[in-house]
Amino acid sequence: MTNLVRGNFQDHPFHLVSPSPWPLYTSISLFTLTLNAALSMHLFSSSYIFFYIALVTVVGSMALWFRDIISETYLGNHTMAVQKGLNLGIMLFIISEALFFLAIFWAYFHSALTPTVELGSQWPPMGIECANPLELPLLNTVILLSSGATITYAHHSLIKGDRKGAIYGTIFTVILALVFTLFQLIEYSVSSFTISDSVYGTCFFFGTGFHGFHVIVGTIFLAVGLWRIIGYHLTDHHHLGYEGGILYWHFVDVVWLFCAPLWI
Repeated sequence: MTNLVRGNFQDHPFHLVSPSPWPLYTSISLFTLTLNAALSMHLFSSSYIFFYIALVTVVGSMALWFRDIISETYLGNHTMAVQKGLNLGIMLFIISEALFFLAIFWAYFHSALTPTVELGSQWPPMGIECANPLELPLLNTVILLSSGATITYAHHSLIKGDRKGAIYGTIFTVILALVFTLFQLIEYSVSSFTISDSVYGTCFFFGTGFHGFHVIVGTIFLAVGLWRIIGYHLTDHHHLGYEGGILYWHFVDVVWLFCAPLWI
């Protein structure tokens, strides 16, 4: 396949990306966001103000970056070879996220399976009252797994050319994701322990909190996909970004099943 680049023909199917400021801007914004989040936790003066400023710049730079990527699809830059590379990138990204959660689970089960004397040789440590896994945690599990079913329905509807099914399926998924996030916040607000209450509280809030963050990111991915479906951006054979968001969402579902022991 031949593409026209700057008035000249190229004899390969790969997309030569034009110079873009967004990777640099996003990196600086993310560094500023992380730095000021850490400073805010240590009560540095006015650091939370820079945290919110950095958060706005991260969202803004990523939105502009996504805009440029969307425009590449209309220019015909996303050939089959490019799509294969993007799919590989998505899979490697998900694998790296899985290894991140593996480290969290490792820390949790290291203490849970062999509690030390400092923990009272018992798990959960003395004074920690666990949440009932058959109440809100079970409801959240049903909600998240249901969202996996609705987004699968939306994906298959899009492939079959059923636009309404794709839209409604994605809408239901986003709604279920928002409900899940709300219920998790409620669970945190009524918890009898905090992140500073022994290794149990640290692993619990670190693991479930980062999972909640991934749910929020996945919700944004699917919301952007919904907007693109409504705007007739996606077709039954070209919806790579939407498909990547769906794969990410299924990853979030699977991780939650591994997070379930943290509620016990």
